[in-house]
Amino acid sequence: GRARPSHSEPRGRDGRGEEEEEEEEGMEGWQQLYPGHIPTSPLQKALLAAGSAVMALYDPYRHDMVAVLGETTGCLALPNLRDKMKNHPEGYRILQERPRIRLSTLDVARLQGLPEGSLGREYVRFLEDNKVSPDTRMPPKFVDDEELAYVIQRYREVHDLMHTLLGMPTNMLGEVVVKWFEAIQTGLPMCVLGAAFGPARLSSRKLQVLATELVPWAIRSGLNSSCVLNVYYEQRWEQPVESLRAELGILPPP
Repeated sequence: GRARPSHSEPRGRDGRGEEEEEEEEGMEGWQQLYPGHIPTSPLQKALLAAGSAVMALYDPYRHDMVAVLGETTGCLALPNLRDKMKNHPEGYRILQERPRIRLSTLDVARLQGLPEGSLGREYVRFLEDNKVSPDTRMPPKFVDDEELAYVIQRYREVHDLMHTLLGMPTNMLGEVVVKWFEAIQTGLPMCVLGAAFGPARLSSRKLQVLATELVPWAIRSGLNSSCVLNVYYEQRWEQPVESLRAELGILPPP
């Protein structure tokens, strides 16, 4: 006669349970695209975006939450930025060569010796005055495209250069102004949220300055300026900041 099936858990051909096989089948098609990449489904991205948005609004200095928010909500903005870079000679070279702005790639002593007002000298001065380091920029994890992961990495690593070009410190007022500029430039929802909700923590006096002077200037500069990701900053250290501002179309700070 025919053997009756056992009531115990069915096993696969290699001795694994059906649940184990189904779980592995569900992960088929997912792969790590770059070091540190964590594949996530659209639902997982939505949950990560909601949670990181709440935490980032509660504490804007939670850079880890700001980073997660940028990655999980940048599905439309990042391809647009990548295309802008591909269609620009300098931006295309950046995408091909993949430069990184890290302490290990910066010759800090040489930059400190550059003339006053040069991009390299003013960038190092910004890092020293505000006690920040380019090495604190988190690597991407949740962007499911290797090239787009580099685009958001590049955006993070030139963020301090945006402060330098715009002449803005790293306090809350300065960060909000830079976020308004970056929101116009990049279209990243993370920047839009920071620009919209960051002012809630400012005093009434700073809000007045922000609304009447700084935000209008940041918006005009963002609209007037060419894409800031298309600048090979590592090859522009000797260029005066004023000259680079004029080249990009950034209006003089108020």
